[in-house]
Amino acid sequence: MRHTHASHFIRDGHHIRLLEGGKEYFAALMTAVDLARSQVHLETYIFDFHGTGAEVAECLIRAAQRGVRVWVVVDGVGSGALTEDWRQRFEVAGVDWRVYSPLGSLGLLIPSRWRRLHRKLCVVDGQLAFCGGINILDDWYDPYHGQLEKPRLDFAVSATGALVQQVQETTAQLWWRIQAVRHVRQHRFPEAFSSFKAAGLHLPWTEPDQPTDRPQRLARAGLLLRDNWLHRGQIEKAYCKAIGLARQDIVIANAYFLPGRKVRQALIHAASRGVRVRLLLQGRYEYFMQFHAVRPVYGALLAAGVEIHEYTASFLHAKVAVIDAYHDRPWATVGSSNLDPISLLMAREANVVVADGPFAQQLHTRLERAIAQESMPIAAAAFADRPRLQRALDWAAYGLMRLALILAGKRY
Repeated sequence: MRHTHASHFIRDGHHIRLLEGGKEYFAALMTAVDLARSQVHLETYIFDFHGTGAEVAECLIRAAQRGVRVWVVVDGVGSGALTEDWRQRFEVAGVDWRVYSPLGSLGLLIPSRWRRLHRKLCVVDGQLAFCGGINILDDWYDPYHGQLEKPRLDFAVSATGALVQQVQETTAQLWWRIQAVRHVRQHRFPEAFSSFKAAGLHLPWTEPDQPTDRPQRLARAGLLLRDNWLHRGQIEKAYCKAIGLARQDIVIANAYFLPGRKVRQALIHAASRGVRVRLLLQGRYEYFMQFHAVRPVYGALLAAGVEIHEYTASFLHAKVAVIDAYHDRPWATVGSSNLDPISLLMAREANVVVADGPFAQQLHTRLERAIAQESMPIAAAAFADRPRLQRALDWAAYGLMRLALILAGKRY
């Protein structure tokens, strides 16, 4: 068998489809839910009910009304409380809604509560899975900035094949753990024991039989997870290994980019051996910490020959990478994990890795267009001469991020 960037978790026999933005993702997701016959498990950081988000909610209600088991888990920081109207509608229809790690009275003052559910996963009937960076949030709307002039840039994938079983088990295990915690708080200990036991079950996986309207090629792919139990460093290690094996070209698009020493050194070493390394990063101000804290690492990367481009057409929310798309060892990933300490050290994340030339080339083409037409290059000289106030804000944000990691007991 030909050697690839893929490690042992990548398997043959997957149908992988790249979905760009909410327009493609929500259409595919709602089609799958409308065809669901037994179960839908959905996890998301943000579930917002504006525009397309409401359409997804209506789709889940339709599924539940015809007897499909619908489980939804949202993050306690990313998603606000359900309005009474939506709560009643979900309850009447039979949509089961749970909140991961509600903040409580002290909120984020407790460092352990910085561990958020950031992954975006859905599995339908144990046959079709979705994974990516796209929240249940209208492409043209931002909760803090209102209506957008252009949709945010983001990606997801739909997949059939063996990795679907991993998504099924992952979402089911989290669901039953949340159920167990609820039962313990209610002093319902027999039910809590049953829920913890259910969280360890391995659920059956069957070959997909949903109809498809297009021919699909088989691809090698696998699921990467990050959590605080069995997969503490899996995503970061996969990035470092793929970067270390790169021979021609690396393109990374990442919304909140503050890599640790290992990833930074891997990128610098790749550039030093002649690999073209390009980063597509957030160019619009969204949050103080994420916007400013990344800039102190620009200098060393630019000095090593890494090209940095800031996306300015709209908000960049993508967490994707493609390496050697036109080489004989292509590697690509699409998921929820930023290359920053929150994602790589604390949050629950999920990425799909694909070792397939046509898929990698499709993603590479879209990122090339974003770099050429929708971004601004960062020149090393101009960056070094940025205003003093800008530099002060950058280092202040970087220092606050480092302090937060110390308080959380993390090394990065």
